[in-house]
Amino acid sequence: MNLALKYRPSNLDEMVGQEHLCAKDATFRLLLEKNALPHSILYGPPGCGKTTLARIVAKYLSSPFYELNATTLKIDDIRKILKTHASSLIKPIIFIDEIHRLSKNQQEVLLPHMENFDALIIGASTHNPYYSLTVAIRSRSHLFELKEISNNAMKSFLNRVIKNEKIEVENDAFEYIISSSSGDLRAMLNLLESASAISNPVTLERVKSIRQTSIRAGSSEADSHYDLTSAMIKSVRGSDIDAGLYYMARLIEGGEPPEFIARRLAILASEDIGNANPNALNLAASTITIVEKIGYPEARIPLSQLLIYLASSPKSNSAYKAINKAQKYIRDGNIHTIPKWLKNHSKEYKYPHDYGGWVAQKYMEPKVTFYMSKKIGFEKTLSEWIDKIKYKNN
Repeated sequence: MNLALKYRPSNLDEMVGQEHLCAKDATFRLLLEKNALPHSILYGPPGCGKTTLARIVAKYLSSPFYELNATTLKIDDIRKILKTHASSLIKPIIFIDEIHRLSKNQQEVLLPHMENFDALIIGASTHNPYYSLTVAIRSRSHLFELKEISNNAMKSFLNRVIKNEKIEVENDAFEYIISSSSGDLRAMLNLLESASAISNPVTLERVKSIRQTSIRAGSSEADSHYDLTSAMIKSVRGSDIDAGLYYMARLIEGGEPPEFIARRLAILASEDIGNANPNALNLAASTITIVEKIGYPEARIPLSQLLIYLASSPKSNSAYKAINKAQKYIRDGNIHTIPKWLKNHSKEYKYPHDYGGWVAQKYMEPKVTFYMSKKIGFEKTLSEWIDKIKYKNN
Protein backbone atom coordinates (compact mmCIF):
# COMPACT_ATOMS: atom_id res chain seq x y z
CA MET A 1 0.00 0.00 0.00
CA ASN A 2 1.16 3.54 -0.73
CA LEU A 3 2.76 4.91 2.44
CA ALA A 4 1.44 8.42 1.91
CA LEU A 5 -2.10 7.06 1.82
CA LYS A 6 -1.56 4.60 4.65
CA TYR A 7 -0.27 7.27 7.02
CA ARG A 8 -2.58 10.09 5.98
CA PRO A 9 -3.99 11.60 9.21
CA SER A 10 -7.66 10.78 9.82
CA ASN A 11 -8.34 13.31 12.59
CA LEU A 12 -7.02 16.61 13.92
CA ASP A 13 -4.90 14.93 16.60
CA GLU A 14 -2.95 13.05 13.94
CA MET A 15 -2.09 16.15 11.90
CA VAL A 16 1.66 16.79 11.80
CA GLY A 17 3.20 20.22 12.37
CA GLN A 18 -0.04 22.23 12.39
CA GLU A 19 -0.63 22.63 16.11
CA HIS A 20 -1.66 26.27 15.65
CA LEU A 21 -4.76 24.97 13.82
CA CYS A 22 -5.34 21.59 15.43
CA ALA A 23 -4.48 21.96 19.12
CA LYS A 24 -7.34 21.70 21.63
CA ASP A 25 -7.59 25.48 22.05
CA ALA A 26 -6.85 26.43 18.42
CA THR A 27 -9.41 28.71 16.77
CA PHE A 28 -9.77 26.50 13.68
CA ARG A 29 -10.52 23.44 15.82
CA LEU A 30 -12.96 25.29 18.05
CA LEU A 31 -14.88 26.63 15.03
CA LEU A 32 -15.10 23.10 13.63
CA GLU A 33 -16.23 21.58 16.93
CA LYS A 34 -18.95 24.21 17.30
CA ASN A 35 -20.07 23.59 13.71
CA ALA A 36 -19.27 27.23 12.97
CA LEU A 37 -16.52 26.87 10.39
CA PRO A 38 -17.10 29.38 7.57
CA HIS A 39 -15.87 29.18 3.99
CA SER A 40 -12.13 28.71 4.36
CA ILE A 41 -8.96 29.09 2.32
CA LEU A 42 -6.14 26.80 3.44
CA TYR A 43 -2.80 27.98 2.13
CA GLY A 44 0.76 26.83 2.58
CA PRO A 45 3.58 24.87 0.91
CA PRO A 46 3.05 21.50 -0.85
CA GLY A 47 2.73 18.42 1.35
CA CYS A 48 1.81 20.27 4.55
CA GLY A 49 -1.69 18.73 4.82
CA LYS A 50 -4.18 21.09 3.14
CA THR A 51 -6.20 18.38 1.38
CA THR A 52 -5.96 16.10 4.41
CA LEU A 53 -7.32 18.83 6.67
CA ALA A 54 -10.25 19.45 4.31
CA ARG A 55 -11.09 15.72 4.35
CA ILE A 56 -10.92 15.70 8.14
CA VAL A 57 -13.40 18.59 8.22
CA ALA A 58 -15.81 16.64 6.00
CA LYS A 59 -15.44 13.54 8.17
CA TYR A 60 -16.03 15.52 11.36
CA LEU A 61 -19.14 17.23 9.97
CA SER A 62 -20.40 14.03 8.29
CA SER A 63 -20.97 16.08 5.14
CA PRO A 64 -20.91 14.98 1.50
CA PHE A 65 -17.45 15.83 0.21
CA TYR A 66 -16.52 16.79 -3.33
CA GLU A 67 -12.94 17.30 -4.46
CA LEU A 68 -12.42 19.57 -7.46
CA ASN A 69 -9.32 21.05 -9.00
CA ALA A 70 -9.32 24.63 -10.28
CA THR A 71 -7.29 23.67 -13.35
CA THR A 72 -10.15 21.51 -14.69
CA LEU A 73 -13.13 22.97 -12.85
CA LYS A 74 -16.25 24.00 -14.72
CA ILE A 75 -18.89 26.08 -12.99
CA ASP A 76 -21.49 23.55 -14.16
CA ASP A 77 -19.74 20.99 -11.94
CA ILE A 78 -20.58 23.10 -8.91
CA ARG A 79 -24.12 23.75 -10.09
CA LYS A 80 -24.72 19.99 -10.46
CA ILE A 81 -23.45 19.34 -6.93
CA LEU A 82 -25.67 22.06 -5.49
CA LYS A 83 -28.71 20.80 -7.41
CA THR A 84 -28.14 17.31 -6.01
CA HIS A 85 -28.25 18.63 -2.45
CA ALA A 86 -30.81 21.42 -2.96
CA SER A 87 -33.41 19.82 -0.69
CA SER A 88 -30.96 18.36 1.82
CA LEU A 89 -30.57 19.74 5.34
CA ILE A 90 -26.87 18.86 5.28
CA LYS A 91 -24.80 21.19 3.16
CA PRO A 92 -22.12 19.58 1.00
CA ILE A 93 -18.46 20.52 1.26
CA ILE A 94 -16.89 21.57 -2.02
CA PHE A 95 -13.11 21.42 -1.85
CA ILE A 96 -11.30 23.32 -4.63
CA ASP A 97 -7.61 22.50 -4.86
CA GLU A 98 -5.31 25.11 -6.41
CA ILE A 99 -8.08 27.67 -5.96
CA HIS A 100 -5.66 30.44 -6.95
CA ARG A 101 -5.94 29.16 -10.52
CA LEU A 102 -9.61 30.09 -10.79
CA SER A 103 -10.13 32.88 -13.29
CA LYS A 104 -11.65 36.14 -12.09
CA ASN A 105 -14.91 35.22 -13.84
CA GLN A 106 -14.99 31.82 -12.13
CA GLN A 107 -14.41 33.46 -8.77
CA GLU A 108 -17.27 35.89 -9.42
CA VAL A 109 -19.65 33.05 -10.35
CA LEU A 110 -18.75 31.34 -7.08
CA LEU A 111 -19.66 34.40 -4.98
CA PRO A 112 -23.49 34.07 -4.80
CA HIS A 113 -23.21 30.42 -3.77
CA MET A 114 -20.83 31.44 -1.00
CA GLU A 115 -23.09 34.34 -0.03
CA ASN A 116 -26.15 32.04 0.24
CA PHE A 117 -24.08 29.30 1.88
CA ASP A 118 -25.39 26.73 -0.58
CA ALA A 119 -22.30 24.70 0.34
CA LEU A 120 -19.25 25.00 2.53
CA ILE A 121 -16.44 26.08 0.20
CA ILE A 122 -12.91 25.11 1.19
CA GLY A 123 -10.06 26.16 -1.06
CA ALA A 124 -6.43 25.07 -0.99
CA SER A 125 -3.53 27.03 -2.41
CA THR A 126 0.24 27.15 -2.36
CA HIS A 127 -0.06 30.89 -3.12
CA ASN A 128 -0.76 33.61 -0.61
CA PRO A 129 -4.51 34.34 -1.06
CA TYR A 130 -3.93 38.03 -0.31
CA TYR A 131 -2.27 38.23 -3.72
CA SER A 132 -3.92 35.44 -5.70
CA LEU A 133 -7.63 35.73 -4.85
CA THR A 134 -10.10 38.57 -5.29
CA VAL A 135 -11.12 40.72 -2.34
CA ALA A 136 -14.69 39.44 -2.73
CA ILE A 137 -13.62 35.81 -2.23
CA ARG A 138 -11.42 36.73 0.73
CA SER A 139 -14.17 38.77 2.40
CA ARG A 140 -16.45 35.71 2.40
CA SER A 141 -13.80 33.36 3.77
CA HIS A 142 -11.47 32.85 6.69
CA LEU A 143 -7.83 32.40 5.70
CA PHE A 144 -5.85 29.71 7.51
CA GLU A 145 -2.14 29.32 6.87
CA LEU A 146 -0.57 25.86 7.17
CA LYS A 147 3.11 25.98 8.06
CA GLU A 148 5.99 24.17 6.42
CA ILE A 149 6.54 21.11 8.60
CA SER A 150 9.64 21.42 10.78
CA ASN A 151 12.58 19.03 10.61
CA ASN A 152 11.88 17.79 14.14
CA ALA A 153 8.27 16.95 13.26
CA MET A 154 9.44 15.26 10.05
CA LYS A 155 12.00 13.16 11.96
CA SER A 156 9.48 12.07 14.56
CA PHE A 157 7.00 11.07 11.87
CA LEU A 158 9.62 9.24 9.77
CA ASN A 159 10.86 7.31 12.81
CA ARG A 160 7.33 6.11 13.51
CA VAL A 161 6.83 4.98 9.92
CA ILE A 162 10.11 3.06 9.57
CA LYS A 163 9.47 1.38 12.92
CA ASN A 164 5.94 0.32 11.95
CA GLU A 165 7.04 -0.83 8.48
CA LYS A 166 10.20 -2.53 9.79
CA ILE A 167 12.40 -0.60 7.35
CA GLU A 168 16.07 -0.05 8.11
CA VAL A 169 17.46 3.33 7.09
CA GLU A 170 21.11 4.28 7.47
CA ASN A 171 21.73 7.51 9.41
CA ASP A 172 23.01 9.59 6.50
CA ALA A 173 20.15 8.36 4.31
CA PHE A 174 17.68 9.24 7.07
CA GLU A 175 19.01 12.81 7.26
CA TYR A 176 18.97 13.18 3.48
CA ILE A 177 15.37 11.95 3.21
CA ILE A 178 14.38 14.67 5.71
CA SER A 179 16.43 17.55 4.28
CA SER A 180 15.63 16.88 0.62
CA SER A 181 11.88 16.70 1.30
CA SER A 182 11.74 20.38 2.34
CA GLY A 183 8.90 19.98 4.82
CA ASP A 184 6.78 17.90 2.42
CA LEU A 185 5.51 14.75 4.20
CA ARG A 186 4.12 13.24 1.03
CA ALA A 187 7.43 13.63 -0.79
CA MET A 188 9.29 12.15 2.20
CA LEU A 189 7.12 9.02 2.31
CA ASN A 190 7.25 8.57 -1.46
CA LEU A 191 11.05 8.66 -1.40
CA LEU A 192 11.19 6.20 1.50
CA GLU A 193 8.78 3.84 -0.23
CA SER A 194 10.71 3.80 -3.50
CA ALA A 195 14.10 3.36 -1.84
CA SER A 196 12.95 0.59 0.51
CA ALA A 197 11.34 -1.30 -2.38
CA ILE A 198 14.83 -1.65 -3.89
CA SER A 199 16.99 -2.26 -0.85
CA ASN A 200 16.73 -2.74 2.89
CA PRO A 201 18.58 -1.14 4.62
CA VAL A 202 18.06 2.09 2.72
CA THR A 203 21.36 3.78 1.86
CA LEU A 204 22.30 7.36 1.04
CA GLU A 205 23.50 6.27 -2.39
CA ARG A 206 20.13 4.72 -3.11
CA VAL A 207 18.00 7.71 -2.06
CA LYS A 208 20.30 10.08 -3.98
CA SER A 209 19.92 7.96 -7.08
CA ILE A 210 16.17 8.62 -6.83
CA ARG A 211 16.28 12.28 -5.78
CA GLN A 212 19.43 14.17 -6.71
CA THR A 213 18.49 17.51 -5.14
CA SER A 214 15.94 18.96 -2.73
CA ILE A 215 12.43 19.11 -4.14
CA ARG A 216 12.49 22.83 -3.45
CA ALA A 217 16.10 23.62 -4.15
CA GLY A 218 15.52 27.34 -3.80
CA SER A 219 14.28 27.08 -0.23
CA SER A 220 15.43 25.78 3.13
CA GLU A 221 13.57 24.97 6.32
CA ALA A 222 14.11 28.45 7.71
CA ASP A 223 13.40 30.30 4.47
CA SER A 224 9.82 29.80 3.33
CA HIS A 225 8.24 30.94 0.09
CA TYR A 226 6.88 33.98 1.90
CA ASP A 227 10.17 34.85 3.59
CA LEU A 228 12.08 34.64 0.32
CA THR A 229 9.53 36.87 -1.38
CA SER A 230 9.75 39.35 1.49
CA ALA A 231 13.55 39.33 1.34
CA MET A 232 13.51 39.98 -2.41
CA ILE A 233 11.11 42.91 -2.10
CA LYS A 234 12.97 44.46 0.81
CA SER A 235 16.30 44.13 -1.03
CA VAL A 236 14.90 45.90 -4.11
CA ARG A 237 13.32 48.57 -1.90
CA GLY A 238 16.77 49.02 -0.35
CA SER A 239 18.38 49.34 -3.83
CA ASP A 240 20.57 46.23 -3.35
CA ILE A 241 20.58 44.72 -6.83
CA ASP A 242 22.65 41.62 -6.04
CA ALA A 243 20.66 40.67 -2.95
CA GLY A 244 17.43 41.09 -4.92
CA LEU A 245 18.77 38.84 -7.69
CA TYR A 246 19.88 36.24 -5.15
CA TYR A 247 16.44 35.92 -3.57
CA MET A 248 14.76 36.00 -6.96
CA ALA A 249 17.03 33.16 -8.15
CA ARG A 250 16.07 31.12 -5.10
CA LEU A 251 12.39 31.68 -5.84
CA ILE A 252 12.91 30.63 -9.45
CA GLU A 253 14.92 27.54 -8.49
CA GLY A 254 12.24 26.70 -5.96
CA GLY A 255 9.64 26.57 -8.73
CA GLU A 256 7.90 29.89 -8.05
CA PRO A 257 5.68 30.83 -11.03
CA PRO A 258 7.10 33.79 -12.98
CA GLU A 259 3.71 35.50 -12.92
CA PHE A 260 3.77 35.64 -9.12
CA ILE A 261 7.25 37.20 -9.03
CA ALA A 262 6.25 39.76 -11.68
CA ARG A 263 3.07 40.69 -9.78
CA ARG A 264 4.99 41.26 -6.56
CA LEU A 265 7.49 43.48 -8.35
CA ALA A 266 4.63 45.41 -10.00
CA ILE A 267 3.19 46.19 -6.57
CA LEU A 268 6.62 47.41 -5.47
CA ALA A 269 6.92 49.57 -8.59
CA SER A 270 3.87 51.55 -7.49
CA GLU A 271 4.17 51.32 -3.71
CA ASP A 272 7.88 52.04 -3.30
CA ILE A 273 8.86 53.93 -6.48
CA GLY A 274 5.65 55.52 -7.66
CA ASN A 275 5.99 58.87 -9.39
CA ALA A 276 9.66 59.13 -8.54
CA ASN A 277 9.98 57.06 -11.72
CA PRO A 278 6.56 56.45 -13.33
CA ASN A 279 8.08 54.27 -16.05
CA ALA A 280 8.79 51.61 -13.41
CA LEU A 281 5.09 50.68 -13.35
CA ASN A 282 4.98 50.58 -17.16
CA LEU A 283 7.94 48.19 -17.28
CA ALA A 284 6.39 46.04 -14.55
CA ALA A 285 3.10 45.81 -16.48
CA SER A 286 4.98 44.81 -19.63
CA THR A 287 6.93 42.19 -17.71
CA ILE A 288 3.73 40.60 -16.37
CA THR A 289 2.45 40.24 -19.93
CA ILE A 290 5.74 38.90 -21.26
CA VAL A 291 6.32 36.24 -18.60
CA GLU A 292 2.75 35.00 -18.97
CA LYS A 293 3.40 34.46 -22.67
CA ILE A 294 6.87 32.89 -22.61
CA GLY A 295 7.19 31.09 -19.25
CA TYR A 296 10.40 29.54 -17.98
CA PRO A 297 13.28 29.31 -18.67
CA GLU A 298 13.28 32.55 -20.71
CA ALA A 299 10.97 34.39 -18.26
CA ARG A 300 13.87 34.68 -15.84
CA ILE A 301 15.50 37.26 -18.15
CA PRO A 302 12.76 39.95 -18.19
CA LEU A 303 12.29 39.32 -14.46
CA SER A 304 15.96 40.04 -13.91
CA GLN A 305 15.76 43.14 -16.10
CA LEU A 306 12.77 44.45 -14.16
CA LEU A 307 14.35 43.80 -10.77
CA ILE A 308 17.56 45.61 -11.71
CA TYR A 309 15.57 48.58 -13.04
CA LEU A 310 13.43 48.82 -9.90
CA ALA A 311 16.37 48.53 -7.55
CA SER A 312 18.18 51.26 -9.48
CA SER A 313 15.20 53.63 -9.49
CA PRO A 314 14.69 56.53 -7.04
CA LYS A 315 12.24 55.51 -4.33
CA SER A 316 9.13 57.27 -3.06
CA ASN A 317 6.09 55.92 -1.25
CA SER A 318 4.16 59.21 -1.49
CA ALA A 319 1.32 57.73 -3.57
CA TYR A 320 1.03 54.72 -1.25
CA LYS A 321 0.88 56.91 1.86
CA ALA A 322 -1.56 59.36 0.26
CA ILE A 323 -4.24 56.78 -0.56
CA ASN A 324 -3.79 55.16 2.86
CA LYS A 325 -4.43 58.53 4.53
CA ALA A 326 -7.47 59.21 2.34
CA GLN A 327 -9.01 55.80 3.08
CA LYS A 328 -8.40 56.17 6.81
CA TYR A 329 -10.01 59.63 6.69
CA ILE A 330 -13.13 58.06 5.16
CA ARG A 331 -13.17 55.11 7.60
CA ASP A 332 -12.95 57.59 10.48
CA GLY A 333 -16.33 58.94 9.41
CA ASN A 334 -15.33 62.08 7.50
CA ILE A 335 -18.00 62.10 4.80
CA HIS A 336 -18.51 65.57 3.33
CA THR A 337 -21.19 66.95 1.04
CA ILE A 338 -20.12 67.34 -2.56
CA PRO A 339 -20.14 71.05 -3.54
CA LYS A 340 -23.11 71.75 -5.77
CA TRP A 341 -20.93 73.10 -8.59
CA LEU A 342 -19.18 69.71 -8.86
CA LYS A 343 -22.34 67.69 -9.18
CA ASN A 344 -23.37 66.19 -12.49
CA HIS A 345 -24.68 68.70 -15.07
CA SER A 346 -24.09 71.66 -12.76
CA LYS A 347 -24.09 75.02 -14.54
CA GLU A 348 -22.01 76.64 -11.78
CA TYR A 349 -18.94 74.50 -12.55
CA LYS A 350 -15.94 76.42 -13.86
CA TYR A 351 -14.37 74.50 -16.73
CA PRO A 352 -10.54 74.91 -16.27
CA HIS A 353 -9.86 74.87 -20.02
CA ASP A 354 -11.94 78.02 -20.40
CA TYR A 355 -9.52 79.77 -18.03
CA GLY A 356 -6.21 78.76 -19.58
CA GLY A 357 -5.98 75.36 -17.88
CA TRP A 358 -6.59 76.28 -14.24
CA VAL A 359 -9.05 78.34 -12.23
CA ALA A 360 -9.47 78.94 -8.52
CA GLN A 361 -12.29 76.69 -7.42
CA LYS A 362 -13.07 74.67 -4.29
CA TYR A 363 -13.25 70.94 -4.91
CA MET A 364 -13.65 69.82 -1.32
CA GLU A 365 -14.84 71.40 1.89
CA PRO A 366 -13.04 71.39 4.24
CA LYS A 367 -9.65 71.35 2.57
CA VAL A 368 -7.63 68.29 3.60
CA THR A 369 -4.09 67.34 2.56
CA PHE A 370 -3.36 63.65 1.93
CA TYR A 371 -0.53 63.84 -0.59
CA MET A 372 2.90 65.11 0.41
CA SER A 373 5.46 65.01 -2.40
CA LYS A 374 8.93 63.87 -1.41
CA LYS A 375 10.25 65.69 -4.49
CA ILE A 376 12.39 62.67 -5.39
CA GLY A 377 13.13 61.88 -9.03
CA PHE A 378 10.22 62.67 -11.34
CA GLU A 379 8.08 63.58 -8.32
CA LYS A 380 10.06 66.82 -8.15
CA THR A 381 9.04 67.58 -11.74
CA LEU A 382 5.39 66.88 -10.95
CA SER A 383 5.55 69.25 -7.98
CA GLU A 384 7.04 71.93 -10.20
CA TRP A 385 4.26 71.37 -12.73
CA ILE A 386 1.59 71.83 -10.07
CA ASP A 387 3.27 75.01 -8.82
CA LYS A 388 3.59 76.41 -12.36
CA ILE A 389 -0.01 75.61 -13.21
CA LYS A 390 -1.31 77.46 -10.19
CA TYR A 391 1.25 80.30 -10.25
CA LYS A 392 0.61 81.04 -13.92
CA ASN A 393 -3.06 81.60 -13.25
CA ASN A 394 -2.73 83.63 -10.05
